Amino acid sequence: MGAPLSQDQGLVGSAASRTAPEGASGTAPEEPLFLEPRLAPPLRALLAEPDLLHGLVDALGSPLNVVLPEVVASNVEAFRAVYRRHRLQGRICFAHKANASSALVRRLADTEAGLDAASVAELSHALGAGFAPDRVVATGPKDPDFLWLAARTGATVHVDAPAELADLVRLVRERGLPRARVLLRLSGFASEGVRLLSRRTRFGTPAGAVGELLDLCVRERDAVELLGVAYHLDTTSLEEKALALESCVLALDEARARGLDPRVVDVGGGFGASYLADGRQWERYTTALTDAVLGRRPPLTWGGHGYGLRNEGGTVRGRLTLYPAHRPVAGPGYLDELLSTPAPGLGRPLAELLLEHLYDLWVEPGRSLVDQCGLSLARVVDVRTTGDGRWLVRLAMTAGDVSLEEHGVLTDPVLLPRAGAAEPSGGDDGGPVGVHLVGDLCLESDLVTRRTVFLPRLPDRGDLLAFANTAGYCMDFRAHHAQMRPGARKVAAGRRPDGGWWWSLDERYWPTTTRRSGES
Repeated sequence: MGAPLSQDQGLVGSAASRTAPEGASGTAPEEPLFLEPRLAPPLRALLAEPDLLHGLVDALGSPLNVVLPEVVASNVEAFRAVYRRHRLQGRICFAHKANASSALVRRLADTEAGLDAASVAELSHALGAGFAPDRVVATGPKDPDFLWLAARTGATVHVDAPAELADLVRLVRERGLPRARVLLRLSGFASEGVRLLSRRTRFGTPAGAVGELLDLCVRERDAVELLGVAYHLDTTSLEEKALALESCVLALDEARARGLDPRVVDVGGGFGASYLADGRQWERYTTALTDAVLGRRPPLTWGGHGYGLRNEGGTVRGRLTLYPAHRPVAGPGYLDELLSTPAPGLGRPLAELLLEHLYDLWVEPGRSLVDQCGLSLARVVDVRTTGDGRWLVRLAMTAGDVSLEEHGVLTDPVLLPRAGAAEPSGGDDGGPVGVHLVGDLCLESDLVTRRTVFLPRLPDRGDLLAFANTAGYCMDFRAHHAQMRPGARKVAAGRRPDGGWWWSLDERYWPTTTRRSGES
């Protein structure tokens, strides 16, 4: 068996304490650099059922994605608890692009949550999953078909630019539709008093030009109803997001001065997730990566890839392009910290500012709302060494099927040997071993991981590797059908009151499924 799971939401430390065997090249490798995944109780319980997971892959193929619908409902409640703490009202909308699962969307429809749809297909999916149009926000760039469906059904439209607002007005008038509810997306926030700027983005209307949009809303108020303003910044900076939120409140004050009645500030998403159980492992790895780039230790990656870092004359240059895999504050905790942050100009906590103005807060989490909601399974197809002594583990999946590294996320998979399998075929003393995980496309670039991954022992053919916490962008965001390969199947699963497990094909799951499976 592989390493058992510890009680602190990581892999057990006993494997890490052993000395790694000598590599096939005969040189003593460095001490293993583990990046053990953070595992909340539901995911941990699922991984403790290897027979169930092997049986699902046997029946449905590799790769296979498993989602936990009840966890997403719990995550909604965790965000709502932050609202209660700050005495705020507003909507929690799931950013659908984070995961295409029908089970997760249908389970969300059975909660208080709203949904952020960024395409015709996502909007159609949400409506078919049980979301009423007034719980859906249509975001992102919109072609005429998307704008038509949003206006026709009555979804709230996230307006990106004056031209898009004009198109919506024309559509409402030509089709004789009811007034469209809109949020104005702003960007380019600045505060001269504190010399603070938000980073540039190609989306939204510069906050300094909001007057043009407000004038249009006043002129066309019989066609559009201004609900409020919004922003979404691709940053973890609390200071930038605080500046944006304060600027949005000031924009709403300007709208009220023009006779409009907005009431919503939508702060988008970007609350993040923490993928690793131990922040010390993350610090150790990134330090070792820098040393490897400088040539002070053997490479940690295939081909000496530096994840954005490079060696220029003995000096590290560039910027690390990795997601901060261990975050002390993420998800609901990050929202709590944002709302407690003083507005840079007005000086009062942002939650207090919203309360004073009686404005509702809307959020659009993606990654953090599906945190701990699923995993991706892959069958080990082949284990062999290269000419220079490195271990290659080929998986029945492609890099696009679990795009952790595409999104800069580094975390170790969990090894799930098949029950009753023979002893592993390699790995010398059976201790930790560094391997490269490769996909099954006939492309040199099909690397599931560029970095050397340390496993508790060398896997054997037929074993499973479970990549934990892939529901946020890493499960199906980059999946493709190259070489006419079918996409990964997806199942929903959960615990029954008797401690057993139920499962359903993702597309066949409904919130009533658990009751048919014997759960009250």
